[in-house]
Amino acid sequence: MGMHGHLTFLLLSLYAPGIFVTATVLPDLPRVVALSEDTVPGSRVAEVTVSCSNSSSSPNVTLDSIEPSHPFNSIAISSDPTDATTFRAEVTLRAGAELDARQVNQYTLILRAACPGEGEVEERLFVQVTAGHVFRCDSPFASAEGDVVQVLADVAPRTPLYAVLPQPLGGLTFRLRNRNTPLTLTRRGLVLAPDNGFDPSKDTQTFRLEIEVMDRHGHNCSGAVRVEVLPSHRPRVTFPEPHRAVSVTEGIGPREVVTQVHARGDNVRYAILAPVAPTLFTIDEVTGEIRSTRRLQVTRAHLLIRAYNALHPDDHATATVNITVQGTNCQAPRCVPAIFVSQVPETVSPGSTLVTLRCTDSTSTDGCLHYALEGPPSSRSHFCMEGPQLKVNTSLDYDSETMAALGFQFTATIVVTVGGQPLQSTRVPVLVTVTPVNEFRPACPSSATFTVPETAAFNSVVGRVAGTDRDYPLDSLEYSLEGGSGPAQPFSIDRRTGEIRVVGPLDSQQQKSYRLVVQLTDTHNDLDPRKRQSRVCDVSVRLQAVLDQLPVCIPEVQELRITAGSPGSRQPVTRLACHGSPDSSVLTYTIVGGNEDGRFRLEGNTLIYLPSGRTSPHPFVLLVEVWAGSGARRRSSVVALVVHVTPRSTPVPPSTTTQHTTLQKEPLVVLQTEAVWHPPAWFVAVLTISGALLLATLGCIGRNLLCSNWAPGKLFLAQSSWDVVEHSRGKEEQGNQHASSPGQFDGHAQDPGSGRDYLFHSVSGARRWI
Repeated sequence: MGMHGHLTFLLLSLYAPGIFVTATVLPDLPRVVALSEDTVPGSRVAEVTVSCSNSSSSPNVTLDSIEPSHPFNSIAISSDPTDATTFRAEVTLRAGAELDARQVNQYTLILRAACPGEGEVEERLFVQVTAGHVFRCDSPFASAEGDVVQVLADVAPRTPLYAVLPQPLGGLTFRLRNRNTPLTLTRRGLVLAPDNGFDPSKDTQTFRLEIEVMDRHGHNCSGAVRVEVLPSHRPRVTFPEPHRAVSVTEGIGPREVVTQVHARGDNVRYAILAPVAPTLFTIDEVTGEIRSTRRLQVTRAHLLIRAYNALHPDDHATATVNITVQGTNCQAPRCVPAIFVSQVPETVSPGSTLVTLRCTDSTSTDGCLHYALEGPPSSRSHFCMEGPQLKVNTSLDYDSETMAALGFQFTATIVVTVGGQPLQSTRVPVLVTVTPVNEFRPACPSSATFTVPETAAFNSVVGRVAGTDRDYPLDSLEYSLEGGSGPAQPFSIDRRTGEIRVVGPLDSQQQKSYRLVVQLTDTHNDLDPRKRQSRVCDVSVRLQAVLDQLPVCIPEVQELRITAGSPGSRQPVTRLACHGSPDSSVLTYTIVGGNEDGRFRLEGNTLIYLPSGRTSPHPFVLLVEVWAGSGARRRSSVVALVVHVTPRSTPVPPSTTTQHTTLQKEPLVVLQTEAVWHPPAWFVAVLTISGALLLATLGCIGRNLLCSNWAPGKLFLAQSSWDVVEHSRGKEEQGNQHASSPGQFDGHAQDPGSGRDYLFHSVSGARRWI
């Protein structure tokens, strides 16, 4: 069609209205709208202008959102009063909408608008959700001390006392953190008085309430309020005498004053609560006078009187009045039983009834009878009368010194009085004996550990188990050892006193301590002797080790000479003087060496010789062990005894010159222990002397050799070999007599050639001919 044709078509299109469709216009979009998360549901979010080409009808505007669940209502269309072709589309929050900027902070809304006969247009509206204002509670509610409110104790129940927020906003939740309060917190943040009001009889009362306030977005604040309840300045209505008994004689006429009640308080008024419809008595509302309604006969009436504040009816009090109308011809009552004797256990509970008297008089039953208890103060304090019943007033504790001082008995008299003129009474004697009850178990002592030396003698006191028992008589106990006494438990216990004594040997090295199980059983604490209680106590006995001294003997080495008696006799030789530690046991003596032929015997510390038929002198070297203790604690010493036994008749050689050598006694100490062997001093001395004898023997042998070299042929011709041997032995014996000491020989033997006896030293080999 060419360029000219296209321009012509465009001009026709522009100037030919109604032929082509004109699009609807949303001039306000796109745009961004800010919305606070605190916005109330139903509020307007944005208003959008919709422009149409004609004003025939309202446009169709729809709302869509990229977010699947948006909190907005459908578009509401309204016309513009100034321009018929302009309309307003309103976007609002739907009911129940809750905005939370932390979850969704922007909504993208798509608005599609189409006017009648025009094309549809689409634009976007961006709604940004902003965080709401910070939620805070006001002071002084939010302070650490909290707000304070003071009220009077007589405030009416459920009276509002405090409002957390003066003008509470919508969507707030109030929660009470502490539950230990009688006050009430409502859903609107009001603190109410208790349902039954405050107790006006108490002094100043304080209640603290910790309250948390939260909005619908989860923002919260907390605070506290302290409610101080002050005593009411208005006096409460009270009866000084809440219980009153009145006795009058029969024959009183109508409208006569029988008695009068009085209550304290302001604007006091009186009324009879019971009986609901009184027939015999009435009360003056102002004065409290109780009057008769008709002539009275013998009867008994119970009235419940109420006094109240006329301006505050909730302030009230009650009292009871017992009116007894007595006859004029009453006689002394007769009671069953006429005397009351009883035994009661100490565990009887207060309020228990001991006896109910059945008393009557000539004119009535018990309607005009009065019961009173007379006697010592102790009886009146422990017992009381409630009508015809004798009851226990306080606990009858048998386990006390006060009860023991009374002899566990109470005496009293019940006085029964009948009304009328004159008064008649009957007296009923009462004797109550309190019996014991085994209530408590024995108690173990706080400390039950004893220490005893291991050398304690038989029947020595180790300690005393001081058990206790609260039942009377106090600490009446019997003691016993479980398992009894024996090798494993060398102790016994006194049945009455609890003293533990030693009845067996003690050794700290075998057992350092003993655990004793002591049973405590109470006695004489119950009327029934079979009702006994017991307790088991652990007692520890520690053994104290005692270091024993070695036995000491004076002297430690003895040389003795005796003449043998007749064979078969007993010949005392000596008595050993030994002693051990002061607290050790008896010493024991044993021959441990030198008694091969059994001619010696020890009887205690006495050495006994049993003579034989030997005709030649004979020395004996005896080793005696002296020891104390037993087992691992055994300590011992050794004593050396050299005994020269001379027969009753000893032949003396005619040409022999006997040279007597005085033996020198040396103080020697012999020690013996089991763990380590220490050579005794006497052994060292014997070894030294043996060495000297060996040197002397070698010198003698050298001299003999020199003599034999000078005349060997003559010597061997003149003497036989036996003479040479005998000569050598004589010299050896003579040399030994000069050089030996009594403590050097520890053995005895007989020469097989000559038959002579000699002593020898087992280490050095030295000999001494006897």
